Amino acid sequence: MLFNSYEFILLYLPITLVLYYQLAKRFSNGAAKNFLIFASLCFYSYWDINNLPILLASIIANYIFGHLLSKNRSKYILTAGIAFNLLFLAYFKYTDFILQNLNALAGTSFELQSIVLPLGVSFFTFTQTAYLVDVYRGETKEYTKSDYLLFVTIFPHLIAGPILYHKDMIPQFSVAENYKLNYKNLTYGIVWFTIGLLKKVVIADKLAVWANQVFNNTSNLTMLDAWGGSLAYSLQLYFDFSGYSEMAIGLGLLFNYNLPLNFNLPYRATSIIDFWRRWHMTLSAFLKNYLYIPLGGNRSGNHMRNILITMFLGGLWHGAGWTFIFWGVLHGVFICINHLWRKTKIVLPKFLCWLLTFNAVNLAWIFFRANSFESAMNIVKAMVDFEKLVVPHSNGLGKYFEAFKNGSEIMFSTREIGIIILCLIIAMHAVNKKYIERINPYFTAIGLAVAFIYAFSKIGQISEFLYFQF
Repeated sequence: MLFNSYEFILLYLPITLVLYYQLAKRFSNGAAKNFLIFASLCFYSYWDINNLPILLASIIANYIFGHLLSKNRSKYILTAGIAFNLLFLAYFKYTDFILQNLNALAGTSFELQSIVLPLGVSFFTFTQTAYLVDVYRGETKEYTKSDYLLFVTIFPHLIAGPILYHKDMIPQFSVAENYKLNYKNLTYGIVWFTIGLLKKVVIADKLAVWANQVFNNTSNLTMLDAWGGSLAYSLQLYFDFSGYSEMAIGLGLLFNYNLPLNFNLPYRATSIIDFWRRWHMTLSAFLKNYLYIPLGGNRSGNHMRNILITMFLGGLWHGAGWTFIFWGVLHGVFICINHLWRKTKIVLPKFLCWLLTFNAVNLAWIFFRANSFESAMNIVKAMVDFEKLVVPHSNGLGKYFEAFKNGSEIMFSTREIGIIILCLIIAMHAVNKKYIERINPYFTAIGLAVAFIYAFSKIGQISEFLYFQF
């Protein structure tokens, strides 16, 4: 079930919300909690009920490992728990990737398994892996089965994050006030949900059309095609994923739960290090706390090696493909260069820092999105091939260019270019958490209603969120 669907907005959400508060009022907070677990499992099963046993198996196994670790903080138990999660994830996500590479390198002929990736498997696996590590470190206690189950399955985050941490979420389940309707949280929740819905259905889905045209037809691009397509995808990914994350935050607030912020205007970053403090912040925290620091962080003599290993694994987490791995390594190289540059004490103009950072990120996203290295390189080459430079026509209808070169069929007019530039400005100056917390949502009710109705009217053609595939 998608957040941007009629059945979710008109049926699932209002029914779940009403029953949650009514059960707490008429029976007990425990009844409301158990109902929310049930509703979250229904939400997950709606997509494909065959995924439910997989999710439950992961939860049961990790809860048992957590229970054992709480009794005996043994490295062997922790290793077994982490191994289980890695093998669990590897089976569903990387089996065919491993077999393909074995066949290519060793000349074997293993048959590909075509295993369907369970929805949200990377997110709920990482969430539980972090939990096991924290139990081993003595940073948590043994929670009740219902608290742990709700922590993993709570529906706003279950499909595509953000990655949750027990210390941030589980204590909220014991707060009695969270089971009473809070009109302030309800209003802020609607604000967050509406902003996310606008980002997804009004902006991201529009940009997706242009990005897909370019990335699905890379063999004969003009320079403008390549730049337009790459920028469209960079912005599509931001508006799509940040839109999902903000809808999740809004949905959490409707039930009086605070989910973590996942984006903080990442395209305003003036360095790659700054970018990773702003982009997919819960994943960045996971990579730092559970990979980079255990590897030795910046305390060892292998600082750069630790960065590269961390980003390599970050790329691999995103997808079973060499383009994803290359994207991760590329960012690792950028971060290492960033650290080396800082040692020179040379300060560049802020605009130049932003320009270099944004173009480095945009370049890396090409490999992240492309279907193959060949397709990615076709786009990169076209971006710097001035022989393929054409002049955009001012008329957005009919023929988009006054001149055609090499028979390119993908064309951007000044209208598309203007929209892309506008979207970049919006991405750099969009409202963030601090702004929303300062506004008085009661005075924005009319504007909010108009925005929601407009976004709701655009739902017609339902599209998945990009991070569902990861």
